[in-house]
Amino acid sequence: MSLLQLSVYISFLVQEILIVCMGGFRAIKMIPLSYLLCVSALYIQGSCGQIVMTQNPESVTASPGDTVTMYCKASSSITAGSYNYLNWYQQKPGEPPQLLIYLADSRHTGTPARFSGSGSGLDYTLTITGILTEDAAVYSCQQHYDNPYTQ
Repeated sequence: MSLLQLSVYISFLVQEILIVCMGGFRAIKMIPLSYLLCVSALYIQGSCGQIVMTQNPESVTASPGDTVTMYCKASSSITAGSYNYLNWYQQKPGEPPQLLIYLADSRHTGTPARFSGSGSGLDYTLTITGILTEDAAVYSCQQHYDNPYTQ
C-alpha cells in the first residue's frame, strides 16, 4: 500500500466519512461527507499529511569569499522538544548527496566550519561563510520529523 494511499470508509448511519492517510496522519479524522471533494483534491495533489518544504532562493550567484544564506521553510513544525528535525545536503554533479548539517545546526563529520545551520519550528537557514569555488553544488533541506521525509 502506498504511503499516500487514501482509504475511505463511509458510515451510513452517521453520514460521515472516515479518512485514514497511511503514513501521513498520526490520528484518525472524522469529517462530514460534504468535504469529500475537498479531501479528494488534496489527495490528488499528493499532499495528504505530508510536510511541505519550501526553499529559497532557487539559485545564488556568488564570488569566492562571499557569505551566502539559503532558507528553508516547513509547512508545519518539525521541532519536538529541543530537537529540530532538519538536514541540509550538498550534491555536486555526478555525485550522490552528502549530508552537511543534521538536526538544523550540527555539522556532520567532515563538514567544513564555513557551513553553519540554524533555525527551529518552521524556519531554517544554511549559511556558507567565505564561500569557495568548490562549494558550487545543489543544496537541499530535508525534514525527518515525519514520514514521508520530504525535501
